[in-house]
Amino acid sequence: MRGKLILAIFIAMLVSVAGCIGGTETSSQAEKERTLTVYAYDSLEYWLKEVIPEFEKEYNVKVNLVLIGSTGELVNRLILEKDNPQADVVVGIDNTFMAKALDAGVLEKYKPKNADVIPEWIINSFDPDFYLTPFDYGYIAFNYRTDLISEPPKSLGDLIKPEWKGKIIIEDPRTSSPGLAFMLWTIAVYKDKWLDYWAKLRDNVQIVKGWSAAWEAFSKGEYPVVLSYATSPAATVYYDNKTNVKAVEFKEGNFLQIEGVGIVKGAKNRELAEKFIEFLLSEKAQEKLPTTQWMYPVNKNVKLPEVYKYALKVEKPVTIDPKEVEKNLDKWLKQWTEVVVQGKSPEEVKG
Repeated sequence: MRGKLILAIFIAMLVSVAGCIGGTETSSQAEKERTLTVYAYDSLEYWLKEVIPEFEKEYNVKVNLVLIGSTGELVNRLILEKDNPQADVVVGIDNTFMAKALDAGVLEKYKPKNADVIPEWIINSFDPDFYLTPFDYGYIAFNYRTDLISEPPKSLGDLIKPEWKGKIIIEDPRTSSPGLAFMLWTIAVYKDKWLDYWAKLRDNVQIVKGWSAAWEAFSKGEYPVVLSYATSPAATVYYDNKTNVKAVEFKEGNFLQIEGVGIVKGAKNRELAEKFIEFLLSEKAQEKLPTTQWMYPVNKNVKLPEVYKYALKVEKPVTIDPKEVEKNLDKWLKQWTEVVVQGKSPEEVKG
């Protein structure tokens, strides 16, 4: 009898231990399933780290934020991982790199339930199919230091004048979204003569990999003119309390940049990814955009901070058909590299 009792206790203990182990595995699995992996380019860190804790609290989830260099590097990472996707959501693909992402088939369609907060003109200018949902927008603009020069260039045509040689710093279109936006800006304006324009511009500009490097050199006074954003003067007032930076509205207009968030094809946490996109459109997330990302929020109910009175108000947006970009981007970048980096003539490149 005593032996049977001991055996019964022993079996009960085994069942209990097995239950604990099973429970641990289930708990661990559940925890893993409640982790959302988000890819974004580096400078989105400031905004996302402000809003992600709110999302985690609201949905009882852990967000694994992975920051990946520039926008170009971000898209390349998604393409490399296409057969084994590691991310659920990607934040920061704009209308300059969108064509490459769509062509590679790394995104899934999703129209968020609260998409009605976005003005129709932004949706129609970006992606009406909602592979990417716009979350902010802004304008590319050349900025200048008022303490270094009094009369800035006021048009694309001015940039190629001899007096600006060695005084302008811009970003590389192969690795930087403002750099690519500028290339597309010149294509939109000069059309089939855009390579002729760059052949004249190449000796006047210093080209660096990304915006951060360009802005740092500009801030140090190494270059009086930089390719940046219409809101950069407002950011300078906000962070440095200085009013020595101005943005210029060009005669040809200024290029409109729209940034989007999308679900990665093959995402392991589709439902959470959808909720995250909707959260980024909410007022609580959008109201933190202007003074972290220095772009305009797409949510039409969000009011801009007072410091935005220092931002350039662009009256003439320049855009280019995303379908044209999708069709020609690889060719354009190859041609740009041959003319600007390799020093070939436009005639050689055009064949």
